[in-house]
Amino acid sequence: MLEYWLGVATLTGIYMIAVLGVSILTGFTGLFSVGHAGFMAIGAYTSALLTKTYGIPIVLGVISAMTAALFVGLLIGYPTLKLKGDYFVIATLGIGQATKLIIENLPDITGGARGLTGIPSGSSFTTVLIIVVVVIWILSNFLRSKQGRNCVAVREDELAAASIGTKVASYKLLAMGISCALCGLSGALLAHYMQYLSPSMFSIVKSDELVMTVILGGTGSLTGSIIASLILIPLPEVLRFGAIQEWRMVFYGLLVVLVIIFKPSGLMGNKEFSIAGMKRLFKNIGLKTRHGRVK
Repeated sequence: MLEYWLGVATLTGIYMIAVLGVSILTGFTGLFSVGHAGFMAIGAYTSALLTKTYGIPIVLGVISAMTAALFVGLLIGYPTLKLKGDYFVIATLGIGQATKLIIENLPDITGGARGLTGIPSGSSFTTVLIIVVVVIWILSNFLRSKQGRNCVAVREDELAAASIGTKVASYKLLAMGISCALCGLSGALLAHYMQYLSPSMFSIVKSDELVMTVILGGTGSLTGSIIASLILIPLPEVLRFGAIQEWRMVFYGLLVVLVIIFKPSGLMGNKEFSIAGMKRLFKNIGLKTRHGRVK
């Protein structure tokens, strides 16, 4: 049983990396993508094929996966990022579906719809945990940097950002690149954990789940994406046991609806967790308690 829950925790960490990637593009830059499972697929199959077919080390395979996803993301992002609103969403949907169809129609290379087996194992819980911590640290520093603040400025008001000299197209492309690279990393870790890949693992449903997790956590909060990932990703597995097994997806959907109704801005809105913030919170609670006693 412990091994099972360790596996659930490992998968949660792997998918959390993809959620954080989508958060940079959707949450902090304001570009909604429903095709990022396609970049996970690019990373997954790149690392899997390189390590299985050519026997290269898994570390190099994962780096190659991130590079491939980054390259494809920038290549596709250059023309598609000129689109706005629903047109960009439709374009990303097409990219995600096209990636899945290409994989399905290359059976001699990818295994097609039957899937790819015999992938070397290399994604342990400890490895994934370390990578997640490093990714969070890097993204936290990025968002506090000038580049990160400019990405947020693009989300808030694109015209205003452009009017003060911000290169809007460049920062959109930067966010797209970071997002795709992280999804490629997530896909590679998934491949080496599952040791099996199938195109169905990277369907539009998976892309929607990534975006939904970002929205529920708060579209301007890295902390929100982390908390939402810790809740939503393992939730179907938690509800798999006992008398509620057949109702687990109902509970999952109900939770999503309740959060949207009572907390439209997401669990964290645009707030981030910090030690200083926690100190202020406890200080305010203490002041309210003392005032209450005085009265």
